[in-house]
Amino acid sequence: MNRICGVVLVLAAVACPAPSLVAQRASAPEVLLRLDDVGMNHSVNLAIAKVAATGMPFSVSVLFACPWYQEAVEILKKHPEITVGVHLALNSEWRNYRWGPVLGKGGVPSLVDGDGYFLPSSEAFIASKYDLGEVERELSAQIDRAMASGLKITYVDAHMGMVERTPQLREVEERVAKKYGLGISSYFGESYYSLWGVPVAEKKSTLLAHLVAAKKDSVNLVEVHVAERTPEMEVIFDMNAPSQNTPDAGVVAHRKAELETMLSPELAELVRSGKIRLVTYQQVVARDGLAAMRRPR
Repeated sequence: MNRICGVVLVLAAVACPAPSLVAQRASAPEVLLRLDDVGMNHSVNLAIAKVAATGMPFSVSVLFACPWYQEAVEILKKHPEITVGVHLALNSEWRNYRWGPVLGKGGVPSLVDGDGYFLPSSEAFIASKYDLGEVERELSAQIDRAMASGLKITYVDAHMGMVERTPQLREVEERVAKKYGLGISSYFGESYYSLWGVPVAEKKSTLLAHLVAAKKDSVNLVEVHVAERTPEMEVIFDMNAPSQNTPDAGVVAHRKAELETMLSPELAELVRSGKIRLVTYQQVVARDGLAAMRRPR
């Protein structure tokens, strides 16, 4: 009888972890990985497929204005666990690789240059004579294309922060998101952090240190840009960021390093051990509701 009771107690201990362990897991900081620029090109899409293969829950912001968005859709349809958002674009920042509006030059003439492409920088856009009505129509067209792809769309966010640069542009973003019943990234009280400007050699260690010290009273949003090292990415040149174009640490090096960080055993161990808890925008929206959204200060 005593032996049986002992077995029962052991099984009970396995089924019901010690209160301290339960409390530790419950208090683990929530981390939301948002991988941006999906659909930008084949190299980015290849990287997204690799991260998806890990099984980690994460969110992706897709550039539906870009020519490679269709391949991204094919990849994401194989991974319905990934939360998808629309990376609302009004800029095209790469030298010799440009894209324009979904509505075309004739549909939104105030948003493009003489060749029909989006302007390369936020500063150039702000200085231009853009029409807010055209902005709203173009952003709606990008979301329409996303919805028509067959993917479940949960949120929107701003490529290069462009549609959030002025109060008037933010109002357009908010109006469009409300029209389609979508969340807006950073409107759920998230603590924002980006790997974009971190030196190549320090990306992994910096992110791991950030996650270990992550806040427990808010969702920790981490913005990531990943890509495979390919000839296509080797020639990518950012017309806005000289620091991203140096011979030893160009765009491809930055994005490859961020990909390796996402695939690192150290990050996987943080998740496996319960020291952080990964969440997606689908979970945040379902839990908090769209009514909880507030414009960041």
